[in-house]
Amino acid sequence: MTNGMELFDNLHLAMFSGKGGVGKTTISCTFACRWAQKFVNEQILLISTDPAHSLGDVLQVSVDDIPRPIAELPNLGVRALDAKLLLQKFKERYGQVLELLVERGSFVEGEDLHPVWDLNWPGLDELMGLLEIQRLFNEQQVDRVVVDMAPSGHTLNLFGLMDFLDTFLHSLELFQEKHRYISKTFAGSYTPDRADEFLQTLKAELSQGRRLLQDPTHTACLLVAIAEPMSWLESKRFLEALQTMQVPCGGLFVNQVLASATDPDRYQEQQPLISQYTALANGKPMFIVPQQDEEPLGILALKHLINQIHVLQLEPLSPVRSLPIQWPEKIPPSFGDFLTQGRRLLLIGGKGGVGKTTVAAAIGWAMAQQHPDRKIRMVSIDPAHSLGDAFSLSLGHEPYQITANLRGQEVDSDRILDRFRADYLWELAEMMSGETQTSEVIEMAYAPVAWRKIVEQALPGIDEMLSLLTVMELLEQQEEDLIILDTAPTGHLLRFLEMPTALADWLAWIFKLWIKYQNVLGRTEFMGRLRTLRQRVVKAQKVLKDPQQAEFIGVTLNQASVLAEQQRLFKSLQEIGVSQNYLVLNRFTSTATINCDFPGLTMVRLPMLPRSVQPLERIQAAAGCLF
Repeated sequence: MTNGMELFDNLHLAMFSGKGGVGKTTISCTFACRWAQKFVNEQILLISTDPAHSLGDVLQVSVDDIPRPIAELPNLGVRALDAKLLLQKFKERYGQVLELLVERGSFVEGEDLHPVWDLNWPGLDELMGLLEIQRLFNEQQVDRVVVDMAPSGHTLNLFGLMDFLDTFLHSLELFQEKHRYISKTFAGSYTPDRADEFLQTLKAELSQGRRLLQDPTHTACLLVAIAEPMSWLESKRFLEALQTMQVPCGGLFVNQVLASATDPDRYQEQQPLISQYTALANGKPMFIVPQQDEEPLGILALKHLINQIHVLQLEPLSPVRSLPIQWPEKIPPSFGDFLTQGRRLLLIGGKGGVGKTTVAAAIGWAMAQQHPDRKIRMVSIDPAHSLGDAFSLSLGHEPYQITANLRGQEVDSDRILDRFRADYLWELAEMMSGETQTSEVIEMAYAPVAWRKIVEQALPGIDEMLSLLTVMELLEQQEEDLIILDTAPTGHLLRFLEMPTALADWLAWIFKLWIKYQNVLGRTEFMGRLRTLRQRVVKAQKVLKDPQQAEFIGVTLNQASVLAEQQRLFKSLQEIGVSQNYLVLNRFTSTATINCDFPGLTMVRLPMLPRSVQPLERIQAAAGCLF
């Protein structure tokens, strides 16, 4: 096992991330198996923080929130974090003292806060994942941890939570400082209580957790990528963000690399990109993971894969004879005409890396061409945007005119958040502090400052809520005849679809508080605006669940692990009540055997498209195959 990965043997925490669909789960499972084989006297834990994890699909075992050893590797435990269960444990451990602190820093009584624990928290997966990783090391329950992270956009959200938690802790300290001041003022002295002990403990734990995540001698985030342009572009952005956050990157794994020109089209695309990854690695170790004939599923296959991973050996590029471009024939059935059918909103989604963005772009292009008198907008709500990459354009928050009637947009959550703060959050922070025009000096000095500090931070899980607000606004403006959403991978797509209910529940809780304390709070006009916001949320939810106006189009690959996740997504969407009529089977080959069952869906097959063509040519070809 001297393939270069011994470079990571000093680590105790290895976190794998990258663009969706590049093989993060496969590589993290392989890495964990190697550690378990080499360090037989140590306890290794493999965990997933992705709400739509695939550990069980790759390992071919049952995986849940209880760490379970692998039969072939008894010192390797596998666990998928259950955010709601972790929240329940967090509540049991800290709930009472947190409610006490918030009561001391706001107008509410402790009993008013009980319902908060039962609300659907935005960002719960990231928050609980980060705290659980820290807890495992603080309590020394395991020797080494391998983390299969969510795709890169939400991995960065998780790392960003360190700043949010520091600010939140500082705000709690201000709440407690207000309590200390009042005690000294009226009682003449102050005796530390359980809240002081809690703050001291939590501060030490968070400080230790930050040191752990930023310590390059024990921790590394390892980037998994594939040699395709969109993966390279996202990898570049991800590495830049890690550097800004001071999270150490330990190296790169370039997956699914062809050893020879068995597929000349792909090989021709891969070779120069591997050189570009070498430059991107900038001296960090870079590993090549060869393309496998079959999906590496199960421990035996992963053990076999371990020995094939190797450090990149730079060699002159093999000349590849340029082949004539062969465009595939369309395979019926095709999509219907969404505009003629009255659709206003299409959601394109599935597991990361299956081609969601390409399909979304192709639908937008086709609809714009078929209906030159109608306005179409494509919107990326994935925090790791790829829509611009698909068109080879630099898209941003303002819609970009791609053709006369087709626009593209990548939602900038920071800009939406700034406006949401101005419209609602600043005043909500003042209200929660109990601030009024007649507030005493003590209130002005502590509680309002603390609540404002919380609002200044990007709240955990804010992407899904801000994406919802963006979609609501687009639907209300009615400037476009059809909106096509390029969504985040499965787990966070589901969180987006659950957001209307979550936001409506949060607003309902705020209304109840206001009704109880309205004589003290006033703010009738503000509550009217919140009521209007709730009505808008409910209206948007009705559109999402109206089969005449909205539908979800799944995109999948003919791979066992991908199909398994797509089936789980299919059932979840049925439970939520989102209409589904089509499933796109991407990169279809005529020799493939399809082993899947999606009752009621029309299977639309998108054949393999040439790689060595311009991005717009690929989108146009995909559109021709889909319609």
